[in-house]
Amino acid sequence: MWARPGRLWRTVRWLKPIQVIGRLRLRLPQPRPDLRVAPQQRTSTGPWVTPPGRVPSLLGPTRLRFLAEEHDLAEVGWDDPSVALLWRYNLHYFDDLNAIAGASRRVWQHALVRRWLADNQPGPGSAWAPYPVSLRMVNWFKWVLGGEAADESLLHSLAVQARWLERRLEWHLLGNHLFANAKALVFAGLFFEGSEADRWLSTGLAILRRELPEQILTDGGQFERTPMYHALALEDLLDLLNVIDACAPATSPAQALVPDLRRYSTAMLHWLRCLRHPDGALARFNDTAEGIAPPTDELEHYAAAMGLTTAMPGDGVLSLQPSGYVRVQRGAAVAFIDVAPIGPDYLPGHAHADTLSFELSVDGRQLIVNRGTSIYGIGPRRQWERGTAAHSTVQIGARDSSEVWAGFRVGRRARPQAVRVEADAVDAAHDGYRHLPGSPVHRRRWQFDDDGLLVQDWISPAPAEVATARWHFAPGLRLVNERTGTWLALEGERALARLEVVVGQARLVSTLHAQRFGQVVEAPTLDIILVNGLAAARLTWIA
Repeated sequence: MWARPGRLWRTVRWLKPIQVIGRLRLRLPQPRPDLRVAPQQRTSTGPWVTPPGRVPSLLGPTRLRFLAEEHDLAEVGWDDPSVALLWRYNLHYFDDLNAIAGASRRVWQHALVRRWLADNQPGPGSAWAPYPVSLRMVNWFKWVLGGEAADESLLHSLAVQARWLERRLEWHLLGNHLFANAKALVFAGLFFEGSEADRWLSTGLAILRRELPEQILTDGGQFERTPMYHALALEDLLDLLNVIDACAPATSPAQALVPDLRRYSTAMLHWLRCLRHPDGALARFNDTAEGIAPPTDELEHYAAAMGLTTAMPGDGVLSLQPSGYVRVQRGAAVAFIDVAPIGPDYLPGHAHADTLSFELSVDGRQLIVNRGTSIYGIGPRRQWERGTAAHSTVQIGARDSSEVWAGFRVGRRARPQAVRVEADAVDAAHDGYRHLPGSPVHRRRWQFDDDGLLVQDWISPAPAEVATARWHFAPGLRLVNERTGTWLALEGERALARLEVVVGQARLVSTLHAQRFGQVVEAPTLDIILVNGLAAARLTWIA
């Protein structure tokens, strides 16, 4: 009976006062739409660089595909509650305007924009939630800056949306939502001219100056510690550099932000490269899925067009601090180790209970992974994907190392401690199970050599419940029991690696791996039951 109030307190106690005030403001009546004519469009000051294109989502005049799910607008409309909220949000982003091969869909795109303008007057609903407004504005601005003709109705709507947004800024959430709000206002303030545009620009720049040092850590990592959202944040910074180059006069206050944007973007690009598997996939820590952010190589090309570059990570051990990740490259192997806090305490919505998990590629092929993210919202699939069982780390009983719940909430949080990074090993512990009897602490050591990795786990004191170290293998692999305690990881008939359980009792199970949003496949998992609080397993790659 008292668990729910306790969990709620453990969740909300970290909120900043501005978030509480922001939530109270949301209860106030919606602002009245300001339908005055749009300001004059500003004369461009430089060329617009084509940003990375998204995967096309417009499949026909009214048929759209988001998150591996298709619907026809003629059947579901703009805000059908039977359709998942995230899908409806994507519907209002208009990513397809700047997607790959967009010119081939221009007739459909123009018709879709006209239909949106006719059907979506300012008011409640998904279309006018601040985050979709922000992303839609930027996509429409990019479309026009990229050479698309804008009629008076589109320009008028952009001004109405900017006025609406500046009175619905997402101070209750902060983080990437508030950043997206500020980015949209900067675009509006540079695209239009006049006193109203100057106000939008001033508001957006003030938020960016406040949020950049908060959201971008000194090692270049975005503070939510989620590689996918990091990539999106890097795209945001590159877009801001792009629009300043294209639209801001030399006297514009936006020019003063350019040195910071360039410095942060360079550091962020390096961080992103460090959290990328050799095959290009991002390490699946926290809410990360393929196909949402632009691929890293496309962001690299975009950054290069902005005159930015950075060195590629090489052999050795690289500790990314204060983000809390460690990258180890040794010979054919590249490993990514999570010794990070789950994220900012006041904003853990995209956090998973994945502390002390890791991923590993050998010879360019992913071997050990976390199970990823296929769904948002509230439900058992979302809960499992955020939970400890979906990650290559240790779970006590059915408990999660961090108290993830309700889709985007976290109560109790695991804190990494005693982190030690050596030339060939990483040691760390966390206190996420301290609330259990005896206050057990999980400690893990990764020991690397030229052809293998030894992972040792200790839980002290040994817990009363069964503790399990999970090794989640990548999709497309199968495990074959070679002999007692030894398993071969095969791709087809080729053996890639051998896993020997040194301490513990192993069993092979099948779990669901999130390929992308809306797409899951079965993949093998080896569960190793700790004995007296101990487990050890050695993975050796086969040349």
